[in-house]
Amino acid sequence: MSGEPAGLTVEPGDPAAPAVRALIESLDALMVSLYPSESNHLLPIEVLREPNVTFLVARLGGRVVGCGAFVDQDGLYAEIKRMYVDPHRRGLRIGWRLLEELERRAVAAGLALARLETGISQPEALGLYERAGYRRRGPFGDYAEDPLSVFMEKHLA
Repeated sequence: MSGEPAGLTVEPGDPAAPAVRALIESLDALMVSLYPSESNHLLPIEVLREPNVTFLVARLGGRVVGCGAFVDQDGLYAEIKRMYVDPHRRGLRIGWRLLEELERRAVAAGLALARLETGISQPEALGLYERAGYRRRGPFGDYAEDPLSVFMEKHLA
């Protein structure tokens, strides 16, 4: 994709690897600073390693700079989770590239729909998802209505 920084790779990774764990801990700290615990739906690292989860890592020059995952929800849809880019690397289209690869892999897994929950205090994330074609919808799965949550979905291929 044009506009990507040279040396950017997006590939499966281990969420328990030290550099990836550090990135996830940064994400957790951000979410805890933005939302009360009942509005945080953070998947623990152990869950991110389960067979129904596709977890991707973005590297730039070999350094971990972003991550994202999807959970195959019983073959019905891919739930996008744990999207995060190092704040010092934002604006380089890394989040876009992660989302694009997650969607590609979801389609390859036979999933035609992607859904996600994000928060109202994350305008950059909301903008990314909207530009990528996600549309707002009501709660899904086990989520309850929450004034701090935004629920979105996109029909894939």
